Amino acid sequence: MPLALPALALGAFCIGMTEFVIMGLLPEVAADFGVSLPTAGFLVTGYALGVVLGAPLMAALGTRVPRRRMLVLLMGLFVVGNTLSALAPGYEVMLAGRIVASLTHGAFFGIGSLVAAELVAPGKRAGVIALMFTGLTVANVVGVPLGTSVGQSAGWRVTFLAVAALGVVGLLGVARFVPELPRPAGVRLRDELAALRDVQVLLAMGMTVFGFGGVFASLTYVAPMMTEVAGYDATSVTWLLVLFGIGMVVGNLAGGRYADRAPVQLLYLSLGGLTLVLALFTVTAHDRFAAAVTITLVGGLGFATVAPLQKRVLDRSAAAPTLASAVNIGAFNLGNALAAWLGGLVIAAGFGYTAPNGVGALLTATALVLAVVSRRLERRTAAATVGPGTPVRARGAVSRPAEPVARRG
Repeated sequence: MPLALPALALGAFCIGMTEFVIMGLLPEVAADFGVSLPTAGFLVTGYALGVVLGAPLMAALGTRVPRRRMLVLLMGLFVVGNTLSALAPGYEVMLAGRIVASLTHGAFFGIGSLVAAELVAPGKRAGVIALMFTGLTVANVVGVPLGTSVGQSAGWRVTFLAVAALGVVGLLGVARFVPELPRPAGVRLRDELAALRDVQVLLAMGMTVFGFGGVFASLTYVAPMMTEVAGYDATSVTWLLVLFGIGMVVGNLAGGRYADRAPVQLLYLSLGGLTLVLALFTVTAHDRFAAAVTITLVGGLGFATVAPLQKRVLDRSAAAPTLASAVNIGAFNLGNALAAWLGGLVIAAGFGYTAPNGVGALLTATALVLAVVSRRLERRTAAATVGPGTPVRARGAVSRPAEPVARRG
């Protein structure tokens, strides 16, 4: 395995940790700055919006800079943002630090996916993309619970300083082990923008928004759901999130393994299974054991879609993939923000803490419909390319040039 992959995975670990650890430290941050919890919640929302906006902006810059250099610059900006958050004298400065750090998120994963894919043969690309994203999933299993524990005992600033220090290690790893891959010659920003007009790229991004929206509609409100409905103590929520993280790791690796072999079938299975599991979660949330199993399945099925969707975007925008790859990462966070808002609406409307699971099921069902539409359009395009009258070669048959017809004299 190229050493560049662990370096990229470490960068992904750092980014995943800074995105999610704030959720467990909101009470401490709110108390320190003297703001309400809803106000402190903008530290989560601001980060997500920063990812959505930063992905295309930073990726556009990445079309003009060699990829390793761009990754180093992104990790440097990440370190600056987390250091600013850790040392912030007030709430507004911390929010600014969160936004600075978030600007690197989409472009790092987008460009990092490109670099990882170029290190191996075409038939193994989904697998190495999944290995890179393993850093993000492991962050939820190890980094977030550990960072939350440290922040609650030693202070939340210590957690963000530790994330910044890990970011420095990730920066050095990228600079040392990622090979110098110059940007493709002749590719301009207009080419990158043109790739975003491809119907299949747009459909893949739609699957990303709605598929991951389904996951986070449920996950955003899992704490009150588990305490108020399932009957868990508040202290149990941490290990329940660890179960979700374990599901993420397993699903991500499984998705990477099978996405190169049967990507369409994998999307059908994962999105269909996720729709069913989320629908059942409205019932299983009332039982402790069933709820724990369901949380694990949601993480596994949700993250089984990461590698096939990211690879699909890369394949369809192969001539100019930098912007499309980064924007697809932004689509993950757009789905998160959309789902959290919709889940909050149904709770506020009085439908209860399990209602976001139903919202999630509808969102993932929409993603499944987009997957079916994408596949049918692919088949129709292939049939139109072959054209009427073109002989169809039997399976295993070898085509030979037609023999010339002798002219009768």
